[in-house]
Amino acid sequence: MRSVTYSMSVSTDGYVTGPDGGLDWGFPDEETFRLATEEVRGAGVHLMGRRLYETMLYWEGADQNPSLTFSTREFATLWRALPKVVFSTTLSAVTGNARLASGSLAQEIERLRAEPDGGDIAIGGAALAAEAAAADLIDEYRLRVYPVLLGGGTPFFPHRGRHVDLELVETRPLGARVVYHRYRVLR
Repeated sequence: MRSVTYSMSVSTDGYVTGPDGGLDWGFPDEETFRLATEEVRGAGVHLMGRRLYETMLYWEGADQNPSLTFSTREFATLWRALPKVVFSTTLSAVTGNARLASGSLAQEIERLRAEPDGGDIAIGGAALAAEAAAADLIDEYRLRVYPVLLGGGTPFFPHRGRHVDLELVETRPLGARVVYHRYRVLR
């Protein structure tokens, strides 16, 4: 069965965006970027909300920019090819290798788990991940922890009073600043 994974950069105090919604604190170095590329390579589909979809539109054509590094172009090529499902009540159309979700998050994940295609079902965006976590649909949490305290913002983990036991599967430093943690949900 395909695993559902939630992976994002997170501040040491647990936020994926700052109080103003900004992401300027978490620019990846080369090693962190390579990890993100590995994760995209291992995904069979990526689920996201409107805000993340609009942020990631940059990558749909970035591989055509000759001034970018090889790793950046490689990420863009993989990202563009990756099927995406966008959950939005405000968008009427999406571009590239994306489609608007036709069912609820739980229905989409159930349908995707039943497909014979390989690869993880990746979830990006804290709001969508919070919905998946509340329904106990996430199998792995993957954090790239940056050494910054934001003091507020959007939390990586939803605060919904639900106890979830996790098993540490992997941890490693990425460059001189970031630490990667991968946890499996114990059921």
